[in-house]
Amino acid sequence: MTKAVLLAGTHSGVGKTTVSMGIMAALRKREMKVQPFKVGPDYIDPTYHTVICGRPSRNLDTFMMQPDGVRKAFSKNSKNSDINVIEGVMGLFDGMGATEVASSAHVAKTIDVPVVLVVNVHGMSRSAAAIIKGFTEFDKDVNIAGVILNRVGSPRHSQIIRDAIPEEIPVIGTLPRNQDLTVPSRHLGLHMAHEQQFDASQLADFIEENIDLDALISIAQTAPDQDDVIEEAERPEADVRIGIAKDDAFCFYYQDMFDAFENAGAEVVFFSPMEGELPDVDGMYFGGGYPELNIVELEKSKTTRSLKDLAADGMPMYGECGGLQYLSTSYEIDGTVHKMADIFPAETVQTKKLQALGYTEGIANGDFIKGTIRGHEFHYSLTYCADDAKLAYEMKRGKGIRDGMDGITEHNSLASYTHAHPASFPVKSFVDKCREYKRS
Repeated sequence: MTKAVLLAGTHSGVGKTTVSMGIMAALRKREMKVQPFKVGPDYIDPTYHTVICGRPSRNLDTFMMQPDGVRKAFSKNSKNSDINVIEGVMGLFDGMGATEVASSAHVAKTIDVPVVLVVNVHGMSRSAAAIIKGFTEFDKDVNIAGVILNRVGSPRHSQIIRDAIPEEIPVIGTLPRNQDLTVPSRHLGLHMAHEQQFDASQLADFIEENIDLDALISIAQTAPDQDDVIEEAERPEADVRIGIAKDDAFCFYYQDMFDAFENAGAEVVFFSPMEGELPDVDGMYFGGGYPELNIVELEKSKTTRSLKDLAADGMPMYGECGGLQYLSTSYEIDGTVHKMADIFPAETVQTKKLQALGYTEGIANGDFIKGTIRGHEFHYSLTYCADDAKLAYEMKRGKGIRDGMDGITEHNSLASYTHAHPASFPVKSFVDKCREYKRS
């Protein structure tokens, strides 16, 4: 039986992430095998899920992966666990524009799992019941099977709200305000899990004391079995090595992208540009992250000084957002220009204002990147390309680098503001390009 529950909020900032982490930790403390998932294009929350649950958190996104891709990913990754806990995104019904696409509700309906709604009741009492009633009636195809009241001021405050909520909507938990159980944030979101100490045991105890976990498990048991269990094809023997930059500067990755490389016959080799590492590989992938916070180390790095010659020699390289900034000629931060890898004829400037946030869709016409690429962008920077720079993505949605285009190319290298998902990114084509380079 597939046990699964999706934890959603009425809006962003209700404490959904902390509650989700706490529930995962509490279930793990009961020695259950918990498979975590995250709705939407999020790199940060899954790092906490992974640490707490001891297994990689997986993203579920009905825009980037399409509904069929979400069903397959959930079926494949949910089968070897005692319970599957899915953290939602934003408010339950918040999707692309005025649609349900990419919302938590859309994911819940796509994989047919019950929802537990987290409501921040700070500053209201009976009005919370009206909000909850509205959420339960807005889309009857979404099964809101329980409610958790967060930031409750007192037992009396809790009872007033409980008395106002219809009996058919079970309240399975009331969480008192607790300022000690928060995760610090910055311009691109929360701090990554590896950057700070957090006490999962303390979080688990807090949840166990204030949420009826048995009721939550009972709700999760109402999820139907996943009929379309995906049989994994045997991975081919690796015949090519791909270096993936992974440190404090480059840390935004989907686990599914690593898996896709390996399924295409590549050995994944992690390395740190900040530490000056240069692995013996046939291609490189630079994800997003925080190059701006580690710019001095990157500018001095042996890796940074070596990449231009490797790219000119034909080694395939792929970069996303932070990777784009790093592979450009320079990166200006607070008026200081820092030399970067100088592979692309482009200069990046950090800005105080958010320049782009949202889903992207581009039609790629590059050498090894072709077809529709779906992803997202989120950056506080602008990248200025030379007039003759070659751009590979015609943007149907999103901002990109300039003039409705994204994906700057040079030699066998490509970098973009778009963070792509392997559901649409042609991983096999990139790996094949690395094979060509290896044989050359």
